[in-house]
Amino acid sequence: MPKQMNRRRFLIGTSAAIGALSVAPAVLGQAKQRVVIIGGGPGGATAAKYIARDSQGALDVVLVEPSTQFTTCFHSNLFLGGFKTFDAITHRYDKLGAYGVRLQHQLALAIERDRKSVRLADGSTLAYDRLIVAPGIDLKYDSVPGWGREHEERMPHAWKAGPQTQILKKQLAGVPAGGVIVMIAPPNPYRCPPGPYERVSMMAHVLKASGRKNCRIVVLDPKKQFSKQGLFQEGWERHYPGMVEWLDPTIHEGVKSVDPKTMTVVTGFETFRNCALVNVIPAQMAGRIARDAGLADPSGFCPIKAESMQSAIDPNIYVLGDASIAGAMPKSGFAANSQAKVAAMMVLGELIGSRTFPARYTNTCWSLIDTDDTVKVGGRYEAKDGKIAAVETFVSKAGESADLRKQNQEENVGWYAGITADIFG
Repeated sequence: MPKQMNRRRFLIGTSAAIGALSVAPAVLGQAKQRVVIIGGGPGGATAAKYIARDSQGALDVVLVEPSTQFTTCFHSNLFLGGFKTFDAITHRYDKLGAYGVRLQHQLALAIERDRKSVRLADGSTLAYDRLIVAPGIDLKYDSVPGWGREHEERMPHAWKAGPQTQILKKQLAGVPAGGVIVMIAPPNPYRCPPGPYERVSMMAHVLKASGRKNCRIVVLDPKKQFSKQGLFQEGWERHYPGMVEWLDPTIHEGVKSVDPKTMTVVTGFETFRNCALVNVIPAQMAGRIARDAGLADPSGFCPIKAESMQSAIDPNIYVLGDASIAGAMPKSGFAANSQAKVAAMMVLGELIGSRTFPARYTNTCWSLIDTDDTVKVGGRYEAKDGKIAAVETFVSKAGESADLRKQNQEENVGWYAGITADIFG
């Protein structure tokens, strides 16, 4: 592993994932076929850029995204911990136009699969030859008793980066010495498996760095185990001894209710009253537009074909990122970016005859526990027996040297610069 995954190395490595595309020129005078992409996150924006760039004008590529900028969920915990500014994790779409992407900054209201069109908020429609759906997640507001959409400012989730992330940071700044923070962690499957536990680490880092003593961070988890568990727990004990309490469902016996007015959380084991901060990360499902279009199964997420990211329900549609059921791949920004390149290759092959290659996917997830103490997990993935399966995996080990953990953080910073340049141009 090189000492630092810088921007140049990331772009070279990820570009190789879609192979050398042989592009067929558009026939003079012939109406262009259109690819519509819904959602401007790591999956959607990457797919739009690569299809527009590599079709060399042969396709009309339209990205439908209501926002003019995107705040990344990945590295939002570093903003919470004071390692990044909010501006540093917020990116605009302007540069995508240089690749030939047409931007429609409005909401996609519905997918009309029978007509192969997308209905937009202004009443217009966009016909498509291929549609890529990358709507991210919706939150199940009814999955935590007593908590709902109307309570997300009092008890923020911050699981969709942006204003919620800023609210959480402000509330963390107001936690007094001796204050209790309760995090309600989400059930599987959910966006960014290590994310809640990196967030706990960043909360603890801020409390410790500011000298607020005797604070408690209680994690009420519906899962019996979580991603990088041994590494996080080792790090918490080393850096924040006695501050973090992780309770699995056999201990807390379930979250019975929350009361946002009194900042109370009731479990079968203990009632936490007058909490200084309650971070509710609820259960999740694919974004509404995908569900309404009938692209999801009873799990609430969208089945895909492992060799292409094509919807298992509609061959004219591809589903990327957090909304998809991607086998062994976690729901992460890196994964969505990798899936987008496979989908782009397949769409180009279908519409303009470009060469295609067997799908290869990659993912790495770095988690910062304390300053220069970063752990990672990742792997390579291929289509096997109808599912995306891991063919190689790696994870940091307990007891690693400080130099290695610092090197991991250098990789993390370099990767972020590289992937955001790759996504947003």
